[in-house]
Amino acid sequence: MDVRTVPFWTDDYSESLPTVDPPAMVDVAVIGAGITGLNAARVLARAGLATAVLDTRAVGEGASGINGGMAIHGVKPSVEPLLRHYGDLGRRLWQASIDAIDRVEEVTRSERIDCSFARFGAAELGLTRRDVEHLDADARWSAENLDFPIDVSTGPDVRKVVGSDLFSIALTDTVSGGLHPARYTFGLACAALRAGATITEHSEVTGVHRDGFGYRILTSRGSFRAAQVLAATNGYTGSLFPNIHRGVVPIGSYSIVTEPLPEHLAKELIPGGHMLWTARRFLNYIRRTPDDRILLGGRRNLRPDLDLHESGRDLHRRLLEIFPQLESYRITHSWGGKLAATFDLLPHIGTNDGIWYAMGYGGHGVALGTYLGIDVAGMMTGELASSPFAEIPSPTRWYYRKRPWFLPFAAWGYRILDRFGR
Repeated sequence: MDVRTVPFWTDDYSESLPTVDPPAMVDVAVIGAGITGLNAARVLARAGLATAVLDTRAVGEGASGINGGMAIHGVKPSVEPLLRHYGDLGRRLWQASIDAIDRVEEVTRSERIDCSFARFGAAELGLTRRDVEHLDADARWSAENLDFPIDVSTGPDVRKVVGSDLFSIALTDTVSGGLHPARYTFGLACAALRAGATITEHSEVTGVHRDGFGYRILTSRGSFRAAQVLAATNGYTGSLFPNIHRGVVPIGSYSIVTEPLPEHLAKELIPGGHMLWTARRFLNYIRRTPDDRILLGGRRNLRPDLDLHESGRDLHRRLLEIFPQLESYRITHSWGGKLAATFDLLPHIGTNDGIWYAMGYGGHGVALGTYLGIDVAGMMTGELASSPFAEIPSPTRWYYRKRPWFLPFAAWGYRILDRFGR
């Protein structure tokens, strides 16, 4: 199987930015040129703050440009326990996840980002009788308690959502959407540049130190000073910010994509163009790309360092279980990246040792990264008093400091729950 082990999205679309060094002094240094950092830089620069964005890689080469491109409603925890635990704040966190998709749409429109954004909706897919029972109850609860209508399809009607005999039920919404993540991320970079920010790619930040009333930022291309610092590194947060790193766990996520399909076949497999995911902890996400490929993502464990050929073969087997119609079609790309999970499975905005951070999306980073990037920038300028995601403390665990040694045990637990629990 001749498969490219590079991300499809950046292989499909890649642009170059001018090579620049950051100014000697800025108001804000944003570490991380992804969806969060670039949205923040856009807002900060428009507010008149001298803003420099730095990234070890090129724009779009981290998770922001290579993910599934799904702008999905909700946060990682289930809504019912979220509301039970947080009350009104839980409801505002839920509503923020809906508003986040609106923000993606507004940003793509106002910044004229050509990234194929479309709100076809999304569907959660169940596989068993147990799933039918649970997901149908979830849909009724959402309609009654959230005023969030979800269309329930069972039996032959499931094929109107996904052209597969594997699934027993589909819960479909109309608010979610999808886009081309590399085009979106690069469009955000161009918007930040138009607003007056600078972006320095391929510049590893090696140190952030207090310096008088601000910080000295040490990089592989020299040093500069900043009054404020925003860590927007999500799953790529490491030893640079050790205390922030303790609140986020990097999780591997892997994808494959087919060659372009005949239009009639692509429509047979995903008739409405919905963003799809399976009702499992080790879930699969599935979508049609703008050029009628089928993308399948997921993981068989939580490690971020799997062999891409091996993970590609695993995902291909799963793809054929779902869509045996694709037996004769080639897989062109297999790739992986790192998302960030928190210990309460919620994103967070906050400060640690004076350094701002916004991260922890649990796989919902297209929409929530946009939302938190805008909110954290508003809080940094003083134009926004707070954000729902700043009102919950970011939890840590005593046993996690540098290496997430516990991931194999968590993966084992998830497999047990997927097999025997809900």
